[in-house]
Amino acid sequence: MSTAQLGAPAARAVNATKTYGEGDTAVIALDDVSIDLHPGRFTAIMGPSGSGKSTLMHCLAGLDSLTSGQVFIGGADLGGLSDAELTLLRRERVGFVFQAFNLLPTLNAEENIVLPLRLGGGRPDRAWFDIVVDTVGLRDRLGHRPSELSGGQQQRVAVARALISRPEVLFADEPTGNLDSRTGAEVLAFLRRATDEFGQSIVMVTHDAAAASYADEVVFLADGRVVDRMGSPTAAAVLDRMRTLDSGAPRPLLTAGV
Repeated sequence: MSTAQLGAPAARAVNATKTYGEGDTAVIALDDVSIDLHPGRFTAIMGPSGSGKSTLMHCLAGLDSLTSGQVFIGGADLGGLSDAELTLLRRERVGFVFQAFNLLPTLNAEENIVLPLRLGGGRPDRAWFDIVVDTVGLRDRLGHRPSELSGGQQQRVAVARALISRPEVLFADEPTGNLDSRTGAEVLAFLRRATDEFGQSIVMVTHDAAAASYADEVVFLADGRVVDRMGSPTAAAVLDRMRTLDSGAPRPLLTAGV
């Protein structure tokens, strides 16, 4: 049974703290963060530089470990997993899309898309593969290697690769950072469609107010803490909130349930 059916969060942080360094040089990247990220929703994480947004996503995705606290994917406490169990969870239950496309240059688009399944000894479900490929508009580019694709096409391959294993959560770290505005909008539309049509849970870190407007909700961080949440965001509203945070005067968090 899926986390959406159970009503459990797709991803969750409980008193999450992450500190780099020790003593006088210690930097607190996350400061006692507790947050539920809902299944079947597209959530954007935003904040000024150094706010902890990428650290939060990396800890939620099991790419980095906490100093204290807990993070969960569905009901799995990542801190209680062995390295082998964590690797398996990331492969089977989590998808990743990064600013750098991270495609293997010697593989064509189709081979890059199915790589996570091949690494796990599995085979792609052809019906699902066809749905994913047609969703991201890559049908006529499957035989091309990354060097033969545009930046937008490469990122669409990366999105398809992230979706092919039907992950419980897809984490996207600045997925449009290397793309022009038009191509970035296409990739964001694909992510939006994955949520609307497939019920995909997506967590995206971005600095771009226009990108955040594709999400169902924006979570704002400042100084390693959640300071606000905004439902049904618009680019103008997000930009206004970010200006407040960049000024160094975040307003108190009033939203319940964080």
